[in-house]
Amino acid sequence: MFAASHAAQFIFILNCILPLGWLWQAIAALRGMPTIPDLTRLNLTALPLLPEGDGPHLTVIVPACNEENSIESTLGSLLASTGLRLEIIAVDDRSTDRTGELMDRAAAQSLRAGGPHLLQVLHVRELPKGWLGKPHALALGAEQASARWLLFTDADVVFHPTALELGLRFALAQNADHLVLILTLLFKRKAEAAVFAAFQAMSQWRIRLWKVADPRARDFFGAGGFSLVRREVYMRVGGFEALRMAVIEDVGFGRMVKRAGYASRIAVGPGLAEIHWIQGAFGVVGLLEKNGFAGFQYRVGLTLLVGLGFAVQVVCPLAAMLAGGWLLVGGVLTYAFIMLTYAANRRVTQIPAWLAVFFAPATAIVLFAFMRSMILTLVRGGVEWRGTCYPLDELRPYARNSW
Repeated sequence: MFAASHAAQFIFILNCILPLGWLWQAIAALRGMPTIPDLTRLNLTALPLLPEGDGPHLTVIVPACNEENSIESTLGSLLASTGLRLEIIAVDDRSTDRTGELMDRAAAQSLRAGGPHLLQVLHVRELPKGWLGKPHALALGAEQASARWLLFTDADVVFHPTALELGLRFALAQNADHLVLILTLLFKRKAEAAVFAAFQAMSQWRIRLWKVADPRARDFFGAGGFSLVRREVYMRVGGFEALRMAVIEDVGFGRMVKRAGYASRIAVGPGLAEIHWIQGAFGVVGLLEKNGFAGFQYRVGLTLLVGLGFAVQVVCPLAAMLAGGWLLVGGVLTYAFIMLTYAANRRVTQIPAWLAVFFAPATAIVLFAFMRSMILTLVRGGVEWRGTCYPLDELRPYARNSW
C-alpha cells in the first residue's frame, strides 16, 4: 500500500512537470521556427550575383558506398543545376555493387554532353588505417576541390535545379561561413512521418534549430545532405581530418565551425533537396544502428538516463489518461502541447500536427533504436558498418569531438 501510494504521487508529479515542459518547448518553437529563412521565398533580386568567369562557383563532394539504386538520380540532379558552375567530385568508397560503374558512366555522359558542370570520379580501393569510410571520402574529395565554396552531400539526395544557386547566394548575402539546408523528407507511409516527427520533437530538447545562427548560443547543427562551407573555413577548422573516426561527422563538423566562432546559418526550402530517409516505421532502427550510441558519446550511463527520459515520455501521459481524475488532465495537456510543438515544427518537417496522436509508439521505436545501437556496439566491441568493424576504443575520442 505504501509503495503504491508513493508510485501514484510520483506519477502525479511527473504529469505536472511534463505538460509544463512541453508547453515551454511549444512556445519556444512557435517563436523560433518562423525565424528560420525559407530559401524558396527569397527575393532573388536582393541576393548578390555570383561572379563571372570560367572556374566553378562551387565544388560538390558526393561520397557513396553501395548506392547503386540512388547515385544516378543524385548526380543527374546535380548536373541539371542552373544559375552557377559546379565541380562535382563523386567518391566511390570501396563499393561492391555497381556504384563506381554508374559514376563513371555519368561522368562520361556529362563530358560528351558538355555544359557548365564538370564531374570527376575518385575510386577508393582501400581504407587507410585510422579512418572511417565516409570522413575519409569527404576529406579526399575536399583535397581535390578547386572552388572557394564546398558542398558536402549524400548519394541519395535529389536536388531541384535552383537549390545550389539559392543556397550559395543566400550564404553570400548572409556573410555566412557554413550553411545547412534542412532536407525535405519524403514519406511513403504515415508511420514513417510519425516516427520522424517524434524524433524531431524529442531532438528539440537538445538542439534549438533557430538558435544555430546566434553566436551567443551553444546550439549547432550539421546535416550530411546539404552542408555548404567556405573552403578557407573548412581548412582552418581542420576539415574531416579532425573527424577521421567520427561516426556522426556531419553534426561534428557543424560543432567545429560554431565553436571556432565562424558564422553558422540554417535554412529550410521545401522541395529543394529531397530524400526518402526512413524506409518504413522501423527504418529508423537501422539508421541509428551506427550512430545512435555515438550520439551519447558511447557513454552507457548517459544513454540509459536519456532512455529513461524517453520511457517516461511514452508511459506517463498514457498512464495518466487511463487513470482518470486529475491525472487525466495532465495527460491530455501533455499531448495537447506535444501537438502544438508538432505544429510549430511543421516548417521543418512538413508533417501535420495530428500525427502527435502516435507520439507514444513512435517514441518507443526511437527508444528501441537507441538501446539496440548501444547493445550491438558493446557486444561487438565497436561499430560495424558497410562491411567494416571500427573498434570502440578508437571511436570514443572522436565522439567527444563531434557532439
